[in-house]
Amino acid sequence: MLKNILVALVLSVMAYMFYNAYSSYETRTELTGMSHHFASKGAEEVGAANLVTSIIVTYRGFDTLGEVTILFLTASIISFFLKLKSGDKEKIIRRDTSELLVTASQLLIPIIFMFGIYVFMNGHLTPGGGFQGGAIIATGVALMIMANPNISLNHNVIHWVESISGVSFVIIGVLGIFLAGGFLDNRMFSLGEFGDFFSAGAIPIIYSFVGLKVGAELSNILNKYQKSQKEI
Repeated sequence: MLKNILVALVLSVMAYMFYNAYSSYETRTELTGMSHHFASKGAEEVGAANLVTSIIVTYRGFDTLGEVTILFLTASIISFFLKLKSGDKEKIIRRDTSELLVTASQLLIPIIFMFGIYVFMNGHLTPGGGFQGGAIIATGVALMIMANPNISLNHNVIHWVESISGVSFVIIGVLGIFLAGGFLDNRMFSLGEFGDFFSAGAIPIIYSFVGLKVGAELSNILNKYQKSQKEI
């Protein structure tokens, strides 16, 4: 009885909160404040055709650094809890994979990797960016593991890619303080011609490092999980 009363109380409080949020909601038809500045001056100031990504890696650069840090901590915590024992490396997974999956993976994995690289390298021109491109690369790793459950990924390569990308991301951010107007200010390099591949200053470089780091961290999580599933 007491449990039902507590459940009803929690649901009532949540319903009241949602009702207040709904009743106080006001539809805005015009941009205000900082949003108006981003929309009207963003393309001119950062030189990127994709204004969303330019905001994320320039105006909100500290937020992006925090998000990358959170992802790193998450990957580290997962790796800690999936820590392997000394004899785990000799174990294998007894699971059959279909010929269709194996054959399809051989065709799709290179395409997935290329598409992921394309997404984060063109994040300043088209929808996408470092986080999206890195996640796409990780899906290629997931498909690789599904097709061959006992595949051995090179942990050292993943570790070095993750470390070098993270350090390079921070270094470029600091260089923006000395060579431009602030942390992760992309104007440390020439903005180039608007809409060209080599444009938007340091944004393509920043997103390349973010994409590699995100891809490496997610791949590391998949790698640890795969090894922890070995049974025999």
